[in-house]
Amino acid sequence: MTNLERFFKYIKFNTQSNPYTATSPSTTGQLKLGEYLVEELQNLGISNAYLDEYGYVYAYIKSNIKTDKTIGLIAHMDTSFDASGENVNPRIIENYDGSAILYENRPSLVLSKDEFPELSKKIGHTLIVTDGTTLLGADDKAGIAIIMSTIEKIQQINTNYPNIIITFTPDEEIGEGTKNFNYEYYKNYNCNLAYTLDGGDISEINFENFNAASCIVDIKGKSIHPGSAKGKMINSQLIAMEFQSMLPQDALPSLTEGYEGFFHLTRMEGSVEESRLEYIIRNHDKKLFQKQKQLIKEIEIYLNHKYQDNLIQVTIKDSYYNMRELILSHAEILEYAIKALKRNKLDPHFLPIRGGTDGSHLTFNG
Repeated sequence: MTNLERFFKYIKFNTQSNPYTATSPSTTGQLKLGEYLVEELQNLGISNAYLDEYGYVYAYIKSNIKTDKTIGLIAHMDTSFDASGENVNPRIIENYDGSAILYENRPSLVLSKDEFPELSKKIGHTLIVTDGTTLLGADDKAGIAIIMSTIEKIQQINTNYPNIIITFTPDEEIGEGTKNFNYEYYKNYNCNLAYTLDGGDISEINFENFNAASCIVDIKGKSIHPGSAKGKMINSQLIAMEFQSMLPQDALPSLTEGYEGFFHLTRMEGSVEESRLEYIIRNHDKKLFQKQKQLIKEIEIYLNHKYQDNLIQVTIKDSYYNMRELILSHAEILEYAIKALKRNKLDPHFLPIRGGTDGSHLTFNG
């Protein structure tokens, strides 16, 4: 089976994750793909492949040489909650000429080099897009297809390979890709080196990620009939707007890139009596990350003092940390990836991940 044939099979499974179900995995579609992948691995001769109760697929391939080196290859099965993954209809564009890509089912949708300059590098390539009504699911079913095809290929050609662990995880898109990860499985096979195949350009290596925190701002107000509200009413929604206005107005996801951090207002709701703001806080630099969290607390203190009441309560919870220093202390992880790319005549380059939940959790757990 070719890489593309595999990919087209995988994207037919609707594996959207759902942050509101409180189950693991969060959706049954991920279990269905997991069952299919286990069957495919077993057909490739990997008889120990299995799907666990949380929707993770595991398999171990023993080396064909004498070695104690075990490498993990990881990809996630779920697709984003933000757009449909049902009835995906892929469209193949052969020998892409650089022109804008239009969608018959979504006339207002245009994929162009003006908005996505990286398309300029794909002229002459074969592109795969959807009909515009769903996600394609390449994030990360392309990663799954690459791992599967790699396992098939190394068993067919005369080449040496190390011990390999494969893991396909659920719920990465909702930040729970490592929630029930079986670290003991990796320890049992002496594996402390793994790669997640989930990213952008083929020559990118990512080993730096955000430090991340979530922040909830709860605001209490006082509702009085507007006809007699003077000096009495406190509108929590106006305080919420004031809170947001005191954050740096250029520290937004839409205005930042590279190593620049941000405050991202992900959700807001409110009434005169009660309002809530939900943020995520991100920065690659740990000191700047701490300053961002401190600023949030300072705004809380200032506004509570201004309104002479404890109307505002801020709750900040760290989510994950930058794995850079830990990776650099095991430089061979990067060296293997660099050598692999150069062997395939690709020029490796490094980009910081503007995300990084799974990589961070896996790294900080060894």
